[in-house]
Amino acid sequence: TVKRPSGNLALREVACHPGASAVVAIDEDENIILVQQYRAPIGRLTLEIPAGKFDHVGEDPLLCAQRELSEETGYIADSWRKLTVLETTPGFCNERIHIYLATGLKTGETHPDEDEFVATTRMPLKEAVAKVMDGTFRDGKTALGIMMASAALKD
Repeated sequence: TVKRPSGNLALREVACHPGASAVVAIDEDENIILVQQYRAPIGRLTLEIPAGKFDHVGEDPLLCAQRELSEETGYIADSWRKLTVLETTPGFCNERIHIYLATGLKTGETHPDEDEFVATTRMPLKEAVAKVMDGTFRDGKTALGIMMASAALKD
């Protein structure tokens, strides 16, 4: 039950989320590193920026981003820059995703979670921006991260 600005009470269903981090990883050739994975709620494979939930409430978002990049892609980065915090669906969920730009990439070994199957791919950043603009990339964190990273790299 929530108290609305009018003072009236209303019943709301709210999904509680621990928080998450996502990474726009850009290599030296201005390719973005994306992960392909099956998303059951929408019934299809997606290409997304690497991301994952906090391991515990209060986890440092940067440490989460670094862990997720390594787990899902095997990459580590020399340089990290926070781009934004996305409130994904504030109408019914308190999820916040901290989005980072990672550059100075070095390869390593992936180590995904047991129940996770991801395939890593590279795409020119300009192509990824075009895919946001034509509606191919519909995942909010991915679309916002790509656009913000593209703008940040032009600065």
